[in-house]
Amino acid sequence: MKNEKIAVLVPCYNEELTIEKVIKDFKKELPEAEIYVYDNNSKDKTAEIAKKAGAIVRTENRQGKGNVVRTMFREIDADIYVMVDGDDTYPAEFVHELIKPVRDDEADMVIGDRLSNGTYQQEIKKNFHEFGNNLVRGSINLLFDNKLKDIMTGYRVFNKIFVKNMPVMSPKFELETEMTLFALDKKFRIKEIPIVFRERPEGSESKINTVSDGIKVIKTIIKMFKDHKPLRFFTIIAMILFVIGIIIGTPVLIEFFNAHYITKVPSAILATGIITLAVIAEQCGVILHTIVKQHRENYELNLLRYQQNESNKGDKE
Repeated sequence: MKNEKIAVLVPCYNEELTIEKVIKDFKKELPEAEIYVYDNNSKDKTAEIAKKAGAIVRTENRQGKGNVVRTMFREIDADIYVMVDGDDTYPAEFVHELIKPVRDDEADMVIGDRLSNGTYQQEIKKNFHEFGNNLVRGSINLLFDNKLKDIMTGYRVFNKIFVKNMPVMSPKFELETEMTLFALDKKFRIKEIPIVFRERPEGSESKINTVSDGIKVIKTIIKMFKDHKPLRFFTIIAMILFVIGIIIGTPVLIEFFNAHYITKVPSAILATGIITLAVIAEQCGVILHTIVKQHRENYELNLLRYQQNESNKGDKE
């Protein structure tokens, strides 16, 4: 633990009212850690204040939290990574509880769960936000047969293996959803720790747009469903198409069996076409399922090689 390197990652956009307190709070809790503030084209004095507070300040010109975190993961080398928003909604004092499972090698990603103790619901007055959280959580838990409580929290701790082997693809606020989906799909160990959530201080504005970001998250879920569970995804599509085809084609079949003649030719053609599409959709699901399975096997082999390389580096040091 003496040689353990901890990095606190703080992606920021226009957080001049809160960033100093966030840095000071984490310096108090983790005096041995290096605190990195990545400024994402802020129009205020976020970068200047962060530098004066003692953080290592860097910039990311591509707009969006996902772009910032992708750069952080690539550039920063550490043993334990703490990711937290710069808006002072996540208390620093919980960081020790979040770090412990990673330090004890019990988890690859630890999630700061805002929802279990009800503080998030008390502070966030927008009902649509809570509905969106419930929709995302329910969809992912159903998809991966899990019971996670908080999918979209911005307070997380990772080990090096997770950080250096996760391809961050989402450019913006779909990031947290993507991280959770990736961890579940690749069978990384996840642990949730209940934390207190507090509202932003007066004058500090949220960057989340309820409708547009909600739509992006739903699109991410659909995309991840298609990418990670293609057989189930295309089977559902095939079943819907098949049922529609049967509904349209049933009167045609009844007419044929009764009169041995078809007058509803357009319906017969449409029903045949839709059922053919259902068969094609199911075939796509089977093919993609095989490809995804092969991809998972390759990922596991590459992860094993990475772990062996890291172990060899440690032995040499």
